[in-house]
Amino acid sequence: MISGKTARDTGRRRRAEDRGIEFSLSRDGQPIYLQICARFKAAIAQGHLRPGDRVPSVRSLASELGLSRGTATLAYQLLAEEGYFEFRGAAGTFVDFRHAQRAEKRSKNPAPPAEDRSGSPSNDLRPLRLGLPALDAFPRKTWNRLVGRHSRRMDAGDLAYPDSSGHGPLRERIAAYLGVSRGIVCSPDQVFITSGHRATLNLILRTLSRPDDIFWFEEPGYLIVREFLLSNGARLQPVAVDRDGLDVAAGVESAPHAKFAIVTPANQSPLGVMMSLERRQQLLRWAGAGERWIIEDDYDSEYRYNRRPPASLKSLDADERVLYTGSFSKVLYPGLRLSYLVVPSHEMGRFSQSSRLIDAGGPILHQAVIADFMQQGHFARHLKKMRGLYAQRRQMFADALHHVFGDRLDIISPAAGLHIVARPIGYSASDVAIAAQAQKMDLGLQALSPWHMGADPASGLLLGFTNVADAGEALKLASMMRDACGAAST
Repeated sequence: MISGKTARDTGRRRRAEDRGIEFSLSRDGQPIYLQICARFKAAIAQGHLRPGDRVPSVRSLASELGLSRGTATLAYQLLAEEGYFEFRGAAGTFVDFRHAQRAEKRSKNPAPPAEDRSGSPSNDLRPLRLGLPALDAFPRKTWNRLVGRHSRRMDAGDLAYPDSSGHGPLRERIAAYLGVSRGIVCSPDQVFITSGHRATLNLILRTLSRPDDIFWFEEPGYLIVREFLLSNGARLQPVAVDRDGLDVAAGVESAPHAKFAIVTPANQSPLGVMMSLERRQQLLRWAGAGERWIIEDDYDSEYRYNRRPPASLKSLDADERVLYTGSFSKVLYPGLRLSYLVVPSHEMGRFSQSSRLIDAGGPILHQAVIADFMQQGHFARHLKKMRGLYAQRRQMFADALHHVFGDRLDIISPAAGLHIVARPIGYSASDVAIAAQAQKMDLGLQALSPWHMGADPASGLLLGFTNVADAGEALKLASMMRDACGAAST
């Protein structure tokens, strides 16, 4: 157990315990910074910390617990991004009024946690959780410096209603970045900033879709996107994915009159396969021949570890039938809630009108920070660093799985993306039962079969590896997975 080393530290800990905050931490459990987050969240939910209460400084907490300041800083940064803490400069760090009040209300009237597009609770920070970038490697010092700079420079124009299409400098930076990295030739006016992927889809639906339109949907495909589309009345036709990506011929056979196809061609989610050039050309011909639309979700194309990222589908789009979507959730961090959409030049007017009607623009501060982050070269350096880090962590975790499971686990996904798809071999339990058992053991992995719409889903486990920090942790998590497979099968 971790505890303070001095009498002064012991006094501090006793005072914290008097308020109902237990800081005893274990090195055998989840990462320390996540344990700290959990302790503060519990104290807020139970009313031991109230709105406006001041919490210990990072330096004090690190000293009290015998931790590095970096670990305590990461915990506080996450709590602030989730709305639990508010930084007030030299005055200190305080429990945020609004979030704390909501937390107290939830503790009295529990409700299921909100979910994100990975199918996990949005505040789930458990090991092996999908869709979460390496939070320990985010360049917080540089980011905070840019945030502080823009906060100090805010003028009257920054306090007015924002442009519903997004912050102009950020749209310029995105257009320039896509031209270099994804081969997409577009103007800043074709770029629309949204508050997340579902907001992007909502903008597309409101602008182009009719109630009776049919959507080709990858089988398997995004859980939460599927639920979002169905909740908005979309008619989804599952189309099988094989080693070459979406089977266009199968889509034509099953739903010849479909008007939309939603695809993840660079790194299919969740299987990780890359759509072949032949399939891309087939899909583009299908769209051009019938004035249909392709929604290209390029959510983490930056992360391929054995070859260069493929050209985007949009870069091949001679007929301008592709709506290109991207996000900062995987390349920076999901708490930003910022995505973007590139529309054909002949549709800019319609999308501008829709964005004014349904969005009213998002906060400028973080858009301006990202624009500077990109313009000053930090974004490119961060991507390069993360590609190397993720390649290392993926291999490290794959090696641990092979060591622990031997021939009883088959890794079936290519070296790409932010998660591994693996299939347990020789266990009687279903992937859903194994995932449920693993989640009881505080692991955040998911089962593959619920990502299918059809009656005969493939079985497997989806394992996020990005926050597996070292070989020891990798072996420990692999052993916990093996125990979950065994327990679920008894």
